[in-house]
Amino acid sequence: MILDNSTGFKDIGYTLIHEHLTIDLSRLKEDDDAKLDDVDSLIEDLKELKKSGIDTIVDVTNIGMGRDIERIKYISDISNMNVILSTGFYKEPFLPEIVYKSSVKELADIFIDEIINGIDGTNYKASVIGEIGTSKEEIKEVERKIFEAAAIAHNETGVPIITHTTLGLLGLEQIKIFKNMKVNLEKVVIGHVDLNIDMDYYLTLLDNGCYLAFDTIGKTNYQPDELRAISIKKLIDKGFINKILLSLDISRKSYLKNYGGFGHSYIVEKFIPLLKNNGLTEEDIKTILYRNPLDLIGG
Repeated sequence: MILDNSTGFKDIGYTLIHEHLTIDLSRLKEDDDAKLDDVDSLIEDLKELKKSGIDTIVDVTNIGMGRDIERIKYISDISNMNVILSTGFYKEPFLPEIVYKSSVKELADIFIDEIINGIDGTNYKASVIGEIGTSKEEIKEVERKIFEAAAIAHNETGVPIITHTTLGLLGLEQIKIFKNMKVNLEKVVIGHVDLNIDMDYYLTLLDNGCYLAFDTIGKTNYQPDELRAISIKKLIDKGFINKILLSLDISRKSYLKNYGGFGHSYIVEKFIPLLKNNGLTEEDIKTILYRNPLDLIGG
């Protein structure tokens, strides 16, 4: 089922905050693995995820990233996984031409239309602006334009914003744009922070009121999951349990179990036990996977 303002979010359940169901970045990456087009294997993964106790995923695939609403609906129906949809544009070099040609206000109007009226001529509405991203070493002007458009759409509709940080960097610079645009930072998620394990950085971000997404769980080629778990426990000990969100960001076929990858259910089968080994309780897990997403999206 696709959840939005018309259905409400009372049945959100345990939720992963940053996933993809129809992403296709294969052309610019020159890599077919970056085209998540094996629907049957994806559905198998999601069925296991559902059995493991996850009820909902936030699909942050937006305009120009290969978003396919009808296919998302099919995957949701067959897997019995709730899906929350997003609007927005990603980052360079994955932006459609309309981003370069349009003004900030025109881009904001696109986002607002998908939130209020529906996506691609359907009645399925976006409930999140994301994932909107920045490059590794700088925020390019076209990316800044997207962030400003997202701020306008957020201010008009109240929906939350989920960002992409390249390797976890420039989160503070993203926050600065939002502050200048009067965004409610309590409705902002800074993404991929677990690619940059830095407690001082985390605490400075959190001082602004935003959420932190540890959303590349399982991608141990970037960071060991043990470090992710230790960092989450440290943040909880400092009183920030209400600002932590989790996900895997499965965006390639090779991450699926049928391709030898860790699969969606890894987060419950492997990472949740790792969190518990580091001192988290069942109530802590419920807060992170249920209460925090509900407060962000449904609150």
